[in-house]
Amino acid sequence: MSTSIAAVSPRVSAAPRPSRALHISLWVAQILLALVFGMAGAMKTFTPLADLAKSMPLAAIAPAALVRFIGISELAGALGLILPAATRIKPWLTPLAAGALFVVMVLAIGFHASRGEMQALPVNVVLGALAAFVAWGRFKRAPVEPR
Repeated sequence: MSTSIAAVSPRVSAAPRPSRALHISLWVAQILLALVFGMAGAMKTFTPLADLAKSMPLAAIAPAALVRFIGISELAGALGLILPAATRIKPWLTPLAAGALFVVMVLAIGFHASRGEMQALPVNVVLGALAAFVAWGRFKRAPVEPR
């Protein structure tokens, strides 16, 4: 009488699949962040600095190259939140983009706090928390599988 090894050995299960709600929450956060950072990045990249300085303190005091660099970085981050995960081509770039945008928000919090612009902090904290959630979720808990 022979028994198969599978019948005798306990089943080794893979890590539990993340819930559908987590995937949906991550996609909602990714899309929201991509919209916000895409708009902010486009504004910093393409708006004339004289016009931008009227509504954004950073543009009035920072070098033009820094303002444009931040804008291009935000645009790249917005694309990185969506395209790698949606196409499943190098999806590890999505949590990397979210982590980079989290760093941008930490720096923005420091900048605004140092200037006493406390009204800007809640937005920076919320966007930073969302970026951290996406970085954690797509890196650890619910990574997107590559093609």
